[in-house]
Amino acid sequence: MPVNPKLKDELTDQLFKGILSLQTEEECYQFFEDVCTIGEIKAMAQRLEVARLLKAGVIYDDIVASTGASTATISRVKRCLYYGADGYKAVLGHLEGNKADEKGV
Repeated sequence: MPVNPKLKDELTDQLFKGILSLQTEEECYQFFEDVCTIGEIKAMAQRLEVARLLKAGVIYDDIVASTGASTATISRVKRCLYYGADGYKAVLGHLEGNKADEKGV
């Protein structure tokens, strides 16, 4: 899917290149703590978990119970999973691949 032209610019390119240069989880924690509020980081983490659960077929009520996400957030994430830029799918695919690697699969 092509990059959204409303999003793409030199500053955003610099941000993403910077994120891609991070090599450890520790560096990610350090960078995101400086760039985002704790609430923003927690919200992004929650959305990713909602996406993972939706992809696994978990129902809304169970997602609300396990994540504390609102049904509006769950709906927004679901819309992105089905009609978005496939960012969630890419990250979840990478995470699933890493888990398989860790298990020796």
